[in-house]
Amino acid sequence: MKQIFALKGHIIDCDAQKKVRFCPDSHLLIENGLCLGVFPQLPAAYANVPVRDHGDKLILPGFVDLHLHASQYANRGLGLDLELLQWLEQYTFPQESKFACLDYACSIYRAFCRELRQGPVTRACIFATLHTPATLRLMDMLEESGLVAYVGKVNMDRNAPDDLREAGPEQAAADTRRWLAETAARGYRRVKPILTPRFAPSCSPDLLRLLGEMAREGHLPVQSHLSENRDEVALVKRLFPDSPHYAGVYAQYGLLEAGIPAIMAHGLYLQPAEVELLGQCGAFIAHCPSSNANLASGIAPVKALMEAGVPVGLGSDIGAGHSMNLLRLTAQAVACSKLLQRQTAAGNATLRLEEAFYLATRGGGAFFGKAGAFSPGFAADAVVLDDARIRLPQDSLEQRWQKLFYLGDEREICAKYVNGVPIDLQGQNQR
Repeated sequence: MKQIFALKGHIIDCDAQKKVRFCPDSHLLIENGLCLGVFPQLPAAYANVPVRDHGDKLILPGFVDLHLHASQYANRGLGLDLELLQWLEQYTFPQESKFACLDYACSIYRAFCRELRQGPVTRACIFATLHTPATLRLMDMLEESGLVAYVGKVNMDRNAPDDLREAGPEQAAADTRRWLAETAARGYRRVKPILTPRFAPSCSPDLLRLLGEMAREGHLPVQSHLSENRDEVALVKRLFPDSPHYAGVYAQYGLLEAGIPAIMAHGLYLQPAEVELLGQCGAFIAHCPSSNANLASGIAPVKALMEAGVPVGLGSDIGAGHSMNLLRLTAQAVACSKLLQRQTAAGNATLRLEEAFYLATRGGGAFFGKAGAFSPGFAADAVVLDDARIRLPQDSLEQRWQKLFYLGDEREICAKYVNGVPIDLQGQNQR
């Protein structure tokens, strides 16, 4: 049976050319979870469909978070006077060790899912830990939330504390295969597994090879980290002396190649050959401006990556990033690009706000297929925002949209839809 309805309000999204489209007092027509288009008035053939009228509110596409660590939710705001490798050793690894206790893991994951549900994000790519039971519980909770997500059981068999180091590559691969089988048996509709070598320094060559074989055999996506910190890049060079560069490590073992959907977080210090490789493979860079600033990692050359044909989206990178507010993160991406231009005198380094909005919605949404916009055939993911708290009476629609990114947060969100299904912002998915 067809399920057709319309959302009415001030509709704003991006087209394929990264241009913002403002549609005041318009209708978003939705059929069976997909967008049919945006119309000032409903077409005659749909004149009698139910309309959910949101009045003077703003309707934006659901935001997409391409990189965050659910297990680090408790670490938000902690240790951010350190740099990456020290922060991992002193804060992140001790925190993730606690997820061997399922009760502890569930308490953190419940809080994480609650905040993710209440914010502007409708789709996300998430790191769990190496603990299979806890990872499965996280997937259960996300499935119940109504959000769409990829979730990864982390792999690491070296350069980690004893209680976070898997017992060799063969055992790690076997555990991952069992986890994949269990996710298939549970029949998730909205949550899918993604292979997750933590990053090259924590994975042996044999483990990377085995994960690459899994990716090819099962046509599975991959997520990891790439070129976040100068010390990390130097460490990779010492550990993999035969690889031409950091990205080449993943390529060497089949984790970065055409036909394997991949997200590489950060990408701050890429060589030209790495940028070319990413573009050829269609691998996404998850730009994480908040965590890059907090850990003094640097600033990713996002504009240059986009111009080179590398697909880019945004990532909150909780917990090195301190907030899952993708509205503010969009604004921070613009600010960081301006700093990069000032530091390097790069002629075209600055992101416009409309480009950053594109990255947060349609750009990151492309990893999921047709998502992050209201074009015909796209997933009907929408966030309805009441900006009365932050707007002035004389503000134009464009001015209201701009202010959202600098002044808005979850308090503005009054409704959210994923694949046309309303999300209960306080509890489980409404049916």
